[in-house]
Amino acid sequence: MSAPYRLAEMTTHEAADAAARGTVVVVPAGALEQHGPGMALGTDLVRAEAVVGRVAERLAGRVVVGPSVPVGVSPHHMVFPGTITLTTTTFAAVVREYVTSLHRHGWTRFLVVTGHGGNNAALTTVAQDLLVSHPGVQLAWSPLTSLAGDAVAALDPSPVHGHSGEAETAQMLHLAPHLVHTDRLEPGTTTPDQLDDVSRAARHHAQPTLTLPYDRLSANGVLGDPRRATAEDGAAIVTAIVDRITAFLEEWPAA
Repeated sequence: MSAPYRLAEMTTHEAADAAARGTVVVVPAGALEQHGPGMALGTDLVRAEAVVGRVAERLAGRVVVGPSVPVGVSPHHMVFPGTITLTTTTFAAVVREYVTSLHRHGWTRFLVVTGHGGNNAALTTVAQDLLVSHPGVQLAWSPLTSLAGDAVAALDPSPVHGHSGEAETAQMLHLAPHLVHTDRLEPGTTTPDQLDDVSRAARHHAQPTLTLPYDRLSANGVLGDPRRATAEDGAAIVTAIVDRITAFLEEWPAA
């Protein structure tokens, strides 16, 4: 029987051995937030856990899957029922304390794979702080969909697309089709002319960043047209993501 690769399934002796072998701890992070009328609140975590699981299977014995962080930084979605948010301070503290706890047992390399873009800024802050507080630690983090820009472009998505749109829906149709209510999928904001002047400014990448609540961008919480997604598209996106994260881990030297 193969050795477990999920930390929660290891004994303390197995954990000590994994740390001594220089394994990388990979932590899935997500969110509990609206994903339009047709997809589950836990979409971001489902995708992150699935990707991390596939990476771990490819790199058998070289990574340990740490406990997930299921709730993320989602204040911009709070107008939509069911959404739960952590503050950036709380989310950052959880990640930092995962890392510093495991560092005490000998792990030095950590990768957080986040299915939710709202977590990105906090992850960058934690990584910066650890350079000073724990110089022996290397903390990397990775998004999902943006790693597969070529596969997303192949879908020919709407001029405005993103949250709960073609790419996310395709991934869920591939990974967890039982959580996609295809009869309830509906387009959200798909073209710039559907945005007001402030929202168009917030979506423009060649200027200062402006954060807005999501209902300013889309009345139903969707950017794009999820009805156009297919499971085959999702498989291509997920494969590209897994390939690129795996390649990074294979090339990541120990300190």
